[in-house]
Amino acid sequence: MPSADRRLQPRRTPRQVRAELTRERILTAAAHVFAEHGYAAGTTNRIAERARISIGSLYQYFPNKDAILAALLVQHIDRGTWTGADRIDLAPGTLRTAVQAVVRDAITNHSDDPHLLRIMIEEAPLSQELLDTIARHGKDRVTQLRDLLGRHPDVRVRNLDVAAELILFTVELNTHKLMADPRSIPVETVEQELVDMVTRYLLGDRPD
Repeated sequence: MPSADRRLQPRRTPRQVRAELTRERILTAAAHVFAEHGYAAGTTNRIAERARISIGSLYQYFPNKDAILAALLVQHIDRGTWTGADRIDLAPGTLRTAVQAVVRDAITNHSDDPHLLRIMIEEAPLSQELLDTIARHGKDRVTQLRDLLGRHPDVRVRNLDVAAELILFTVELNTHKLMADPRSIPVETVEQELVDMVTRYLLGDRPD
């Protein structure tokens, strides 16, 4: 892991606005290149050309395209922060609406570019930064969801901690699968089925 992780570490951490803008240009260009050409053909030369910088400048920031893809996935996860939890209605009878907000937020965060999402899921190497980001993001989302469930008067689960973990895993897993490899089932149908399933679980609609 240490030697592999060094291969994925960015070579330069931007400390000035201009450097940060250049890094963002590289990541934006890489997202377009990977989506258009696929990962195998998405070379650093193509990324540099799309970003309109020299290949030497690109290598000042990233040692290879694996490191760029890992950074893209970190960026994707960080941008998926749930910011609407405090605006959800927690009045009695609104549980399904609250669950729908959770599911729709997950779908929205993964709907920009399904092809690129599939590449990131299938190809992105596991850098330490990526592992740390996944762990931090998961912990934050579970905490938010647990707090939401704990404050809603209609929730009837036995264990809030376990419920939050299970719901988050179920929603994220199915959303990733749906958006990265869309089938004949409409997104709206999957959304409604997920909402129904989670709502029934939270209401305690299960045999004794």
